[in-house]
Amino acid sequence: MAAQDELNQLERVFMRLGLAETDEQLQSIISKFLPPVLLKLSSVQEGVRKKVMELLVHLNKRIKSRPKIQLPVETLLVQYQDPAAVSFVTNFTIIYIKMGYPRLPMDKQCELAPSLVTAMESKPQLQQDSLMQLLIPTLYHVKYPAEKAKGTSVFNLGEKPEIVQQLLDFMLDVLLMPYGFVLREPQSRPSQGQQQGVSGVGLAQPPPGMSSYAAKRVVGDNPWTAEQLEQCKLGILKFIQSEQIPENEAIVHLVVASSDTRHSVATAADMEVKSCQGIIEWNNHIIVNKLYKIYLGDIPLKTKEGAALKPELKREPVSTRVKLKILPHLLRSRQAAETFPASIQVVYDGLFGANTNAKLRGLSLQFVHHICSVCPDNKIKPLGPMLLNGLTKLINEYKEDPKTLSLAYSAVGKVSSRLPQLFTKDLALVQQFFEAMCKEGPDIRLSIQEALAMMVGAYCSLQGASLTLMEALVAAYLEKPEVQVRQVAVKFASTVFASDHIPSRYMLLLAAGDPREEVHGEAKRVLRALPNQTTEKESTPTILPPFPEMVHYIQDKASQRINSPAKYITGTRILPFNPATYAEIILYLRMCLAHSAGVVPTSRSFVDMQDQAPAIGCYVRNLASNTFISPSSSKNGETDPVQAYIDLLEQLLTTIGGLPVMYCLLEIVSVYPQKLAAQFTEKIDWIKMFMSTNKDEMRELAAQFYAVVLSTMSGNDFHLAVQNLIKCAKDSSPETQHGALLALGYMVGRYLNRKKKAGLNIQDMEEMEAQEPLEDQLLQLTTEAITSFLDDASPSLTLAACVAIGEMGRNGALPIANEGPGFTKLRLVGSLLGKLSLSKESNKMKERAVQTLGYLPIGDADFPYQKKLLQGLMDSVEAKQIELQFTVGEAITNAAIGTSSLAARDLWMVAEREYTPPDTIKVNDVVPWVLDEILKKYIVSPNPHHRQASSIWLLSLVRKLSQHKEIKMDCSHNVLQSHLKEIQGAFISLLSENDELSQDVASKGLGLVYELGSEQDQQELVSLLVDTLMTGKRVKQSLSENTELFQGGSMGQTPDGQGLSTYKELCSLASDLNQPDLVYKFMNLANHHAMWNSRKGAAFGFNVIATKAEEQLAPYLSQLVPRLYRYQFDPNSGIRQAMTSIWNALVTDKSAIDKYLKEILHDLITNLTSNLWRVRESSCLGMSELLRGRKVDDIIDRLAEIWETLFRVRDDIKESVRKAADQALKTLSKICIQLCEPSNGAAGHRLVAVLLPCLLDIGIISPVAEVRSISINTLVKISKNAGTLLKPHAAKLIPTLLESLSVLEPQVLNYLSLRATEQEKTAMDSARLSAAKSSPMMETINMCLQHTDISVLGDLVPKLCELLKSGVGLGTKGGCAHVVVFLTTKCPQDLSPFAGKLMSAVLSGLSDRNITIRKAYAVAIGHLVRAARPSSTEKLFQKLNMWYLEKDEPVYQSACVLTVNAIGRHSPDIIKQHAVLSLPLAFLGMHEIPDEDKGETSDSDLWMEVWQENVPGSFGGIRLYMQELIAITQNALQSQSWKMKAQGAAAMASIAKQQTGSLVPPHLGMILNALLQGIAGRTWAGKEELLKAVASVVTACSAELQKSVPDQPSIDTVIQVMLKECHKENLRYKMVALKCIANILQETKEDFFQDLVDILFPVIKKSTVTGSSRKEDNEEEEEEEAREKELRMEYLLCAFDTLGKAWPRTPETQTRYRVELCHLMCERLKLSTWKVQLGVLQAMKTYFQGLLLLSQSSKDTSALSEILKDTFSALTFPLENKSYSSVRAEALSILELLFKKLEETNQWATLTSEKRDIILKALTSMESDNRPELKDRASDLKKCLASVP
Repeated sequence: MAAQDELNQLERVFMRLGLAETDEQLQSIISKFLPPVLLKLSSVQEGVRKKVMELLVHLNKRIKSRPKIQLPVETLLVQYQDPAAVSFVTNFTIIYIKMGYPRLPMDKQCELAPSLVTAMESKPQLQQDSLMQLLIPTLYHVKYPAEKAKGTSVFNLGEKPEIVQQLLDFMLDVLLMPYGFVLREPQSRPSQGQQQGVSGVGLAQPPPGMSSYAAKRVVGDNPWTAEQLEQCKLGILKFIQSEQIPENEAIVHLVVASSDTRHSVATAADMEVKSCQGIIEWNNHIIVNKLYKIYLGDIPLKTKEGAALKPELKREPVSTRVKLKILPHLLRSRQAAETFPASIQVVYDGLFGANTNAKLRGLSLQFVHHICSVCPDNKIKPLGPMLLNGLTKLINEYKEDPKTLSLAYSAVGKVSSRLPQLFTKDLALVQQFFEAMCKEGPDIRLSIQEALAMMVGAYCSLQGASLTLMEALVAAYLEKPEVQVRQVAVKFASTVFASDHIPSRYMLLLAAGDPREEVHGEAKRVLRALPNQTTEKESTPTILPPFPEMVHYIQDKASQRINSPAKYITGTRILPFNPATYAEIILYLRMCLAHSAGVVPTSRSFVDMQDQAPAIGCYVRNLASNTFISPSSSKNGETDPVQAYIDLLEQLLTTIGGLPVMYCLLEIVSVYPQKLAAQFTEKIDWIKMFMSTNKDEMRELAAQFYAVVLSTMSGNDFHLAVQNLIKCAKDSSPETQHGALLALGYMVGRYLNRKKKAGLNIQDMEEMEAQEPLEDQLLQLTTEAITSFLDDASPSLTLAACVAIGEMGRNGALPIANEGPGFTKLRLVGSLLGKLSLSKESNKMKERAVQTLGYLPIGDADFPYQKKLLQGLMDSVEAKQIELQFTVGEAITNAAIGTSSLAARDLWMVAEREYTPPDTIKVNDVVPWVLDEILKKYIVSPNPHHRQASSIWLLSLVRKLSQHKEIKMDCSHNVLQSHLKEIQGAFISLLSENDELSQDVASKGLGLVYELGSEQDQQELVSLLVDTLMTGKRVKQSLSENTELFQGGSMGQTPDGQGLSTYKELCSLASDLNQPDLVYKFMNLANHHAMWNSRKGAAFGFNVIATKAEEQLAPYLSQLVPRLYRYQFDPNSGIRQAMTSIWNALVTDKSAIDKYLKEILHDLITNLTSNLWRVRESSCLGMSELLRGRKVDDIIDRLAEIWETLFRVRDDIKESVRKAADQALKTLSKICIQLCEPSNGAAGHRLVAVLLPCLLDIGIISPVAEVRSISINTLVKISKNAGTLLKPHAAKLIPTLLESLSVLEPQVLNYLSLRATEQEKTAMDSARLSAAKSSPMMETINMCLQHTDISVLGDLVPKLCELLKSGVGLGTKGGCAHVVVFLTTKCPQDLSPFAGKLMSAVLSGLSDRNITIRKAYAVAIGHLVRAARPSSTEKLFQKLNMWYLEKDEPVYQSACVLTVNAIGRHSPDIIKQHAVLSLPLAFLGMHEIPDEDKGETSDSDLWMEVWQENVPGSFGGIRLYMQELIAITQNALQSQSWKMKAQGAAAMASIAKQQTGSLVPPHLGMILNALLQGIAGRTWAGKEELLKAVASVVTACSAELQKSVPDQPSIDTVIQVMLKECHKENLRYKMVALKCIANILQETKEDFFQDLVDILFPVIKKSTVTGSSRKEDNEEEEEEEAREKELRMEYLLCAFDTLGKAWPRTPETQTRYRVELCHLMCERLKLSTWKVQLGVLQAMKTYFQGLLLLSQSSKDTSALSEILKDTFSALTFPLENKSYSSVRAEALSILELLFKKLEETNQWATLTSEKRDIILKALTSMESDNRPELKDRASDLKKCLASVP
């Protein structure tokens, strides 16, 4: 029977389809019947299924031809998602979804788009593809939220990771799809298919980047046009941008889209890529692998995975256009470079692929560079050979694009720098590159140059034949015309070979003469690089070639070149080398000579070079003696190396000249004149030629050379030469005069020196120099000739005379008188002193004059004007002559000690440290007098220039005297010793001078003084110095009217001497070490004046003192280093510079800071809270510098203390300290963030454990905003960096951060929230919660939550529960809820044991008065139930049911709906599992009736959403949960709350109404019993719904109710209950009860008329309306009366309506009441208003329809006649009512009914003529009716009446 019914139903549908004539009708039928028809496909009856198929075929034909017909897509989607539906039904359902969805209006498609996504869940792949193909075109039109905030998702994809992945895969295929692509079968193009390498038979050729399957699913049944495809791609980009797809998931799509051929797509994607590329983790292996997969496609590998890949799923590589977009992103990734073999495949594809181009090759080469730059050694080793092969192949074969070739060459260089072992044995590659550089253009040549420069390192270990071959290669390419080739050859020559490799040095010397600066500059830089004692090469025996070997090699090469085309011709002379090369050869040979002599070669100045001359002389003499002793060393024609060196010098000097060459020749001859000068006696004129050149320096050097050669001559030659010089000095050109004067001075000086040494045994000389007595007359002439030029007009001649006299005075007594007529010594002194005060004289002249004055007492022990000379020097002080005063100081020292001076030595032969004055020499020491003068007169002078100058003189004296131990034993030293305290006092007084130089000089002097004293003296000196510095006593200076208080430019500085604070600090530093004497060392080392860097300053040799001090201070370093380190950051610049100098001198070991790290750290931490602001500031700055680059173990022990102390200092009273603390905190933060990495292992764990308590307990809750800010920033960054290290601390970290969400929120927000309206408050609180969720603290929490598991949850959950229950503040509570959601999503399994506790805690917060918090907690429960045990969830729903039914507060009602709705949204499966508890509650909630008077809003929409989402239609849902629904509504009806009762009544009524057509036992009885139970009792608002429900049920199910069924009330019982309600006093309720019972009685035909008569007749009879004549002044009373009057009228109408409907068919009852009822109705027709008339007429019509007198069986004509008489009389009133046509129409209807009944029963006889006339009159009056239809009806009735016999 059931099958037949189904077939019948289908037939009816078929028929209705067939009868549908218009599209609208067809659409209506389809909308109604298509879903249920599809459900019939699940029928077990074959016939039914066939019928359905037949119907669907018909339907398809109709639909396809009518594209505008809409299908019920929304219903079909719901049906499609039904988990109970069989696959047969879903398969057909999706067909109609696919057919109907594109027909929908676009806004409807957008509305249903989320449903499409939801429908994809757990569906077959093909169906998912179909749904996605429907979805993609819609995405462009979907309106996304304006702001991309968390939680504002259209598609709610957060809970559907699998669907998201499916969507992203499909979207990628869409983005890869080219425009206008047509899917062709391979048969049409088999050859092409084979060429393309399509595997598998019968597969279509897919586009690049796609598989055959992917292309088919994107193309689908209806391929998109190009414009549609463009729109789809734009829609995908909008979707990715708006739906919060993680950037790491979406970046691949954006990159692919940015390569699109349509501008709109590419531009949009490019912008999005740029906006997010900064936050993309390009080293994420998932991203990298995706990019590689798209780039390369599915390359078939000989692996299981490769073999298992189906042909239709094999992806092709992408097009070149996409590759060009992918490669730049691979260049950002270290991971991409390390991924093998994909990286090599990409390189080879880009270089040699079939579809590559120049741009792709360029990017591929950049990728090679990237691989070489970032790939670790262990991973690049296997790649090296492949990379090199590919690059060399490209270089050999590809010649098109210069830029590509350039990159290729550079890449080879990069490979060589990473893998030198690949290149070491392959010299052919070097040669190839050199050759290429010769041939290629300039752009490529530059790249080859760069590559070769990087390749150099690979060949540094060559040996044997390879080294020889490289030597030949370099030599060959050094001569090439291309400058870059020569430049690289120089690089190879300098790097590949050892620094003492002679052939390579020779090559560099040749290159030094190159015309191009870049070549000769590099060569000279290498050649002149001085050996550094701190380099690793220190251990090698030589770093320069041995002098003899280098000279011989040069000589051999010179002899070869002189006869080759490489020779250099200048005029008539031929040189083997060009001048530049030759000059460099000479300098290099000089360096080799100095190196072989055991000194460090230098070429900075001739003065520095001359200091090395004695050592070189010793070496030359040894070399000469060895050469002469063993002639066998000169075999093979080798000459003496010294002679060869001289020959080279002479050759170059003759041809080209040059100062360095002349100096080198002078030096080599002067150091061994006995053997080497004689050869030049024949060339005296050649030397003389150089004495008249136009260069002063050359003339001076030539003059010295001439004097040396002259000193070896004898006899007439000597005399002639001297006379010739005198003549030249008088009568020649100025240049010749200058040279002659100098030569005479040097010659006489050498003569006087020899004379002074006569009879002495000179060591280290093999034979005495030839001594020819210079005749007194000739000597006199010479002296006169020289002195005559002292006052010459020519400054150069005056200077020459001055130098000559100085040289003579240094070596012996001047051969002139002391005093008297002529030029005397007295006049000489006066003349020289006079030059010092002349402003026209140059500084050079003054320096020479001072130097000469200092020399005079050295050679003449009996010089009579020694003190006059000294006094004159001391009185010559002028302003701004600082450098001159150093010369004066040196001259005073020389003049004071006289013959004992070091200046008396032979400068070429004797070193300063080796010189000792002869014992027999007369002493002319006046040091005591000089000291007295300086100390008593100049040091205390009121003139600051005198004080400054005297400080320099005093320093010079102490310095020079302290170095001569022999002098110390002399009385003069005793004098010095007696002056020690005075000297120290003088220096101390100078410490407070305003100029820095005086301070610095004084500090140096103090150190020297201390070294000179005995132990007792030292103790006294220390106490004096400490006392003076610490008490601030200063030497009093006498003031006069000429006293200059400030030097020029010193105004603006502190006149009390800022420098003094520096020395106080030094003293304090020494005192703290309990070693006050160390203050001298510190002062010596604190040299911060630039003067010490000058040549004169450097002469004082303080670097030696620093070395000694370093040794003495070594035991105190552990105490010194911390203090010195801190002082380097002192705000006082003087202290800072001084301490930095001490630091640089003492702490030469670079690891000293590491060594004393603990001590430094302790000192800094202690002083961070010093009471001196500058100490605090320097400690902060020092801490900032110290922490940089530290390891965890270095600082872990003091880390917490550092943080806490810096937090305190950040709130310092002084701004500069605050800034320094801020800098230190930032550095500390940065260091901690870097160190908090999982890769640091146990150290990282310790660091996090120490760090977090500081930040959480102190930093975040600090009242200082900056401290809070840096704490939060540090926490956020640590959370990103630390990863799993946070796991052990998550239980503490998360609750603390949650509390801070509210603590750190501005308190003004709470105030505003309290003052706002409810609506404003809700909006504000939502915004506050969103802000809290996006805050840095929440970001940190999210990072921590990533690493939570069961081990963490045990500690975390109790604290979280406590916060959920007792947390204060919106942010904290909302954050807690968010954490619960996160945990539930991330680790539901681990959370399961704790879910009950959490649920209990969250549940307690659901009663919060803040709606925003309630919503957040509800969402938390919505997620949490997934992890909870079923029993806990069941208890939850029971609790919610109890709250809803028993708690009357709106807060609880709101909590219930929010919670259930959240569970429905986030855990719909839980709702279904507990549907028995949840859905009845939702159904009841749907019928909530808000109290608008109290401003309540309805939550029924939220309840309805839960209900509709979880039931198969409302009808089916009620049927399914009937018992539960009845139970809950009964509970509601029994509630103490009237509102709940009304809600229960509405729900019960809804059940009854929706089930009326299909209620059968037992449900019928259950519903009726429930309704009747609810009706019992007093009246309350909303109870009417129950009455209506009963009426609905009974009227619809009257037939079923006639049957007797257990537990099912009878109709009689129902009516009795209803009648009882009709007696209630509440008039409105009573009316509803009457209407309901009327409907029941009308339907059931039951006779309860008498009961109603008892109720209603009195009402009708009583309601004779009498108009009130009273006029009330009170308007309210009038309104009240009007309302009552209207209510009575409604009651009256209700009474008539009820009586009409309840009019029974029982004869007895009719007989009893027919006349009375008719009479009452007729009476009311006459007296009432039109509304009452209309109601009476309607009741009358019902009355006559059921009147038995008008039936065939009736015989009582008299009764009928009486009734009709009253009726017709009464009907005239409505018929003649001209105002209301409805009244007239109803009256005509009654007449028509009566006429019809009378005609049928043939009872016209009862109608008397009187009655006819009345009616005719009334009908005639209607002939003029304004309504034609009434007029016609009246006319018809009139005709009918007229035709009656």
